[in-house]
Amino acid sequence: MILHLTDLSDEPLQSQIVRQIRAKILAGELTAGADLPSIRKLAREQHISVITVQRAYETLEHEGLIHSRRGKGFFVTELSDEARKTLAKKRLQEILEPKIRAALAEGLSKREINEVIRETLKGDLNNF
Repeated sequence: MILHLTDLSDEPLQSQIVRQIRAKILAGELTAGADLPSIRKLAREQHISVITVQRAYETLEHEGLIHSRRGKGFFVTELSDEARKTLAKKRLQEILEPKIRAALAEGLSKREINEVIRETLKGDLNNF
């Protein structure tokens, strides 16, 4: 599995793993039943601590995105398209809420925030 982890980011390695695997699952790049690398294998490949990978997998398991089978490893949980969309929307809301609160505290109105979001969406997002 190809992950792009960096020590240069403010984001902890564990969070980088969770975010990248979550994105692959929600985008359908990792499909239901796909097996994930073992904790030790991923730690070895990425040159990081086994505990970091273990905690990342625990987070993904708690979110219902992956599940483990004793002695077999970790696998992507089957999710309907609707469930994947719901999770993606929930994640977006979790990310946006503190940013919107900060914008409101800085004096922007809800209308002005909506304008910024619309303008951002009109921009060049073709890289995705």
